[in-house]
Amino acid sequence: MGKGGEQRPTTMAQKESTNEAETKLISWGDVTKHRTPHDAWMVVNNKVYDISGWHEHPGGDVIFTAAGDDGTDTFTMFHAQGTMKELNRFFIGDLDQASKKQWSNEKPKSEEQLDFEKGYRNLRMQMRKMGLFDSSPLFYAYKMASTLMLAIGSWLAIEAFNGPSMAHFAVRCAAAATMGIFFQQCGWLCHEVLHHQVFKNRVTGKWVGYFWGNVAQGFSCSWWTNKHNTHHAVPNVHATGEDEQNGDPDIETMPFLAWSSEMLKQFDGGAVNRFMVSHQNIMYFPLLALARVVWLQQSIAYAAYGLLPESLRDETAGRGVKGAPGELKPVSHEKFELFCLALHYVWYFAVASRLPSWGEAALFCLISNVSCGLGLAIVFGLGHNGMAVYDARNRPDYWKLQVTTTRNISHDRFGFVHWFCGGLDYQVEHHLFPTVPRHHLKKVNELTMAFCASRGVHYHEAGLIAGTVEVLSCLKEIATEFVTEFPAM
Repeated sequence: MGKGGEQRPTTMAQKESTNEAETKLISWGDVTKHRTPHDAWMVVNNKVYDISGWHEHPGGDVIFTAAGDDGTDTFTMFHAQGTMKELNRFFIGDLDQASKKQWSNEKPKSEEQLDFEKGYRNLRMQMRKMGLFDSSPLFYAYKMASTLMLAIGSWLAIEAFNGPSMAHFAVRCAAAATMGIFFQQCGWLCHEVLHHQVFKNRVTGKWVGYFWGNVAQGFSCSWWTNKHNTHHAVPNVHATGEDEQNGDPDIETMPFLAWSSEMLKQFDGGAVNRFMVSHQNIMYFPLLALARVVWLQQSIAYAAYGLLPESLRDETAGRGVKGAPGELKPVSHEKFELFCLALHYVWYFAVASRLPSWGEAALFCLISNVSCGLGLAIVFGLGHNGMAVYDARNRPDYWKLQVTTTRNISHDRFGFVHWFCGGLDYQVEHHLFPTVPRHHLKKVNELTMAFCASRGVHYHEAGLIAGTVEVLSCLKEIATEFVTEFPAM
């Protein structure tokens, strides 16, 4: 294991060795050789850091998506301004300025690219001066209160309309769907809290996140943070090596859905798998309906991983990391996370038990989970599915990667789309500036569109229906390619 997994001493001798290391120049060629979680170097602001084996990173294993690469923009987007000093213990040298124009795939950066990066970083500083990274306590107090009312309203409807008539039964079904929308809206709130959009104090945000994530929604905050931050760092990117942590977990959907020709190479046979990929445009919505159930299972498996006997640990469902030797340490507050998840099921099943029969209770659970799964996954799908897909070694720079893999959703006159999507209708802006609060995204959208136009960067937006058609068309095209190109499989 490299230095990253070790605790650095703070003695005078350590400080002297650090001063010596500051004079060491490291070339891009050397940096790009260290790409795996157990052998990871990254560059931030032209300084090189050895983060090998640092699975204790508070943001999860997203840190390893920058292994062998320049993580400057990703680091800036995810961290508070004072976090830079935390990297000091991992410092091993300065990037050789003679190789500064070399990208991670060893292609030279053009003057145009360097100017583009400078403009992007200047835009970020301009936004900070405008206060666009500052949240409104009143806005989020309103959002939290109104979201909680969805669950209370669902429960009150069940209590008030418990008669045998079809009208009462219809109200109870509507109450179940409302509970599903409550889960979806909790997802957006937890998303904003854990992206540090709401609270400047990140410890406060973490504990509030446990309520809206674990207790209210049933999703593990640690599971979500690890998965979602990795997605943000490398959206729509295929991993390129078996031992590298450089791919987007949100497109790891084989053998059910393939989002590119490259994913078809992962097909491992079997009649059921072949049927799924061949008809993936038809199976898309049925699969989305089950999304919440899968995520609930993954949350429990992730949070409980460290408490399970070794023989019962499933690395695909738990916290197995590619290229990580040895045992992984438990997630922070592991037992508390599981306690909060248990609280979720206690109150949820208590509401379901108020229905007239066990059959209706089961129907309530089905409708609420399906409506949530569809509500979450439709927005996620519109955000990225059917957009550009890259392999890790040939992905573009941070800005162009975020813009070309992301689709914004156009608005309606009543504001329903913005509410339903939880601000992710501005998906491009969110990916470029993930700590900007929801209520500032419209202004950020104006600045971003102007910047893209001035730099000739394509910026894609589509409506809810048109965007869904684009997603289904992409799936159909790849399914046709699968049937045509792989007829014997």
